[in-house]
Amino acid sequence: MAVDEPTFTIGIEEEYLLVDRTTRDLARDPPAAVFEECEARIKGLVRPEFLKSQIEVGTRVSQTVQQAADDLARLRRTVADVAAEYGLATIAASTHPFSEWQEQTHTDKDRYNVLARDMQAVARRLVICGMHVHVGIEDDELRIDLMNQVGYFLPHLLALSTSSPFWRGVDTGLKSYRLSVFDELPRTGLPERFTSYMEYQRHVDVLTGAGLIKDASMLWWDVRPSARFPTLEMRITDVCTRLEDAIAIAALFVCIVRFLFRLRRNNQRWRIYAAMLINENRWRAQRYGLDEGLVDFGKGQVVPFAELVDELLELIDEDATALGCLTEVGHCREIIKRGTSAHRQLTTYADAVNAGASREEALAAVVDMLIEETVRGL
Repeated sequence: MAVDEPTFTIGIEEEYLLVDRTTRDLARDPPAAVFEECEARIKGLVRPEFLKSQIEVGTRVSQTVQQAADDLARLRRTVADVAAEYGLATIAASTHPFSEWQEQTHTDKDRYNVLARDMQAVARRLVICGMHVHVGIEDDELRIDLMNQVGYFLPHLLALSTSSPFWRGVDTGLKSYRLSVFDELPRTGLPERFTSYMEYQRHVDVLTGAGLIKDASMLWWDVRPSARFPTLEMRITDVCTRLEDAIAIAALFVCIVRFLFRLRRNNQRWRIYAAMLINENRWRAQRYGLDEGLVDFGKGQVVPFAELVDELLELIDEDATALGCLTEVGHCREIIKRGTSAHRQLTTYADAVNAGASREEALAAVVDMLIEETVRGL
């Protein structure tokens, strides 16, 4: 059945960690005035997160990638400026290099109180931040159809975003340790596949009817139909330390979604691969980032990540042109060239140790790097 072309509007949500400028540790109980002042300056676009040491921002609904980029830059700068007034700083990283999760407390809010009660230690460990990208897909059935297909590309997006190599002061050996923490929650990972929006809604109704979840916003899949907006919401990525990396990944996602719609309009579709195969690439992205390549299922072999991105950018060239974001998606090649935040964190740590710094001093140097890069160029 033919459907009208979606608007492909875009919205970006980012979560940041609040750190003490002196100790570089997480601000366990930041003043309420920080959130109040942020709300006064950017009304309706900032909110507390699960932990008191976190803060979340969300752009307005944007018609173009450039509008979203401008909005996100303003949000990053405002939150950083307000935090600085209270001796704090923001870092856009998915884990803190050395904080202890046992020392954090959650925000006193009904939703978060329920989460803490139900999930116990699994929730208390959630000292992690992510980036979510919403793409406007107004038709319910189309949203489900595109969700079924887009899963193939999620590991590619994760690999480009990694920013969580450290956990509790230890190099985990993973570029995205955040995902290991988040996957302890139920209803995470790749989404289920549904034949229709009605089938999806029936499954949600079973969970809500049994009192297991309040609503569909408690389905924390890597991509999902948003429970609040007529959007397809991508959630797999780490939060990017550099703004231009975040915009590149957001632009790539909206282009992929438009590409899949374009296939459908031409009576084609992307092959839907089994979750067991996509999960192998998901793990490789989580473990290696963009260093060791992903599996090309058609070829049946691991292909260098740079080659996969070149092929992907060729596939979505028409879509990037139509959406006016060729430059933004092209920046993905620059991410591959100079590495993600995870690479720079590891390099900063190693350089500090090699220069004679202690472990604690080297970890503090990583925090300093993250503070600087979070607001670079804003």
